[in-house]
Amino acid sequence: MTEEWFSESLDGNFAHYYRVKKLLLKKRTPFQEIKVLDTYAFGKMLVLDGAVQTAVEDEYIYHEMIVHLPLITHPQPQNILIIGGGDGGALRRVLEHPVKKATLVELDEEVIKVAKEFFSEIHKGAFEDRRAIVRTENGVEFLKERKEEFDVIIVDSTDPVGEARVLFSPEFYSQAYRALKEEGILATQSGSPFFQKEVVKEAYFGLKKFFPIVKVALFPTPTYPGVLWSITLGSKKHHPLHISKAEIERRIKKRGIFGKNKYYTPEIHLSSLSLPQFLIEVLENGS
Repeated sequence: MTEEWFSESLDGNFAHYYRVKKLLLKKRTPFQEIKVLDTYAFGKMLVLDGAVQTAVEDEYIYHEMIVHLPLITHPQPQNILIIGGGDGGALRRVLEHPVKKATLVELDEEVIKVAKEFFSEIHKGAFEDRRAIVRTENGVEFLKERKEEFDVIIVDSTDPVGEARVLFSPEFYSQAYRALKEEGILATQSGSPFFQKEVVKEAYFGLKKFFPIVKVALFPTPTYPGVLWSITLGSKKHHPLHISKAEIERRIKKRGIFGKNKYYTPEIHLSSLSLPQFLIEVLENGS
């Protein structure tokens, strides 16, 4: 980061630059470097090991999509697990649904502390909700002894490097499948479809080893390099496209999230699962 600009690149050939008003925090934890930047375009921004995780001005797109796509697809989600997501944005959206319990497992407790101090606009007090269980431990280890416990598992992780590498492995997907109930759905962030094709393929084909239904969804996130981003869904029973616009609308209203979204709509739910030809070819060309 120079005096006024911070940059992030996924492949060394292209970078996003963000003009910075002020560096609000910089600290090293046992797991990573944490920065909080106050930027001109996106407000406060959380950066882990040089990679943008979330920013106040556009976080709603990513968090609404990674939560509402699987939870609306599921007919009655009650027990939800979030692995990662220490900023609290996904937890907040999960708790907008009438779920009974939402467990967040974040490896680095410092991320949660930083979120509580700097990002109340994102989590809006979700950590203190009586339905929230917040644990600071390894998500893979947490899952090992779980069996048919969760309706939806959301993997809100960093890119597949370092400690997060295992979250993109077949072994982890196998554990997640076992931890889901018979109608369970997993949603995992799967990177840039343009700059990280191998990450998208890894998630897609990794999930297909275990889940009968696997779909990739696309949406924009302006703060992420390349803007276009993806999540990949693995479902045991319910297909995210085999739900009508009218039924999506009904579930949104019944669950009390109507009027709370800034990006997710019934139309977006369905259209996000329609892939461009280049990505169809990537996924058709084998694992």
